Amino acid sequence: MPLSAEDLFSLIVVSFLWGATNPFLRKGAEGLEGVKEERSLKQLLSEASFLISNWRYVIPFLLNQSGSVIFYLTLASAELSMAVPICNSLALVFTMVTGKVLGENIGGGRAVLGLFLTTLGISICVASSVND
Repeated sequence: MPLSAEDLFSLIVVSFLWGATNPFLRKGAEGLEGVKEERSLKQLLSEASFLISNWRYVIPFLLNQSGSVIFYLTLASAELSMAVPICNSLALVFTMVTGKVLGENIGGGRAVLGLFLTTLGISICVASSVND
């Protein structure tokens, strides 16, 4: 079954929401390693409290989870064998691009080559789906 333009758009939005929020989640979780408790349950609750009370973590988390809702809704009409590779690979692309914009080290030339190859591979998958 070919991928519709609406499904493809939804999967790109999902990829963006999943990928672009990852660097913000990392930044929002900074300081979590400083939360120290003696008992493991208290440690878990303290870490959860730290994250829930931090808007720099909560906002990207909610955006990321909205991507999961859109993904779930899109699976009703999109073919799973196309949806999963498109979303996961493009999420990596969006993570790297967003990380670079935020000043993170994304790995140099090999990372750029990986981005290119990933984008090329997904383009081939989408093109073959449209032509079926």
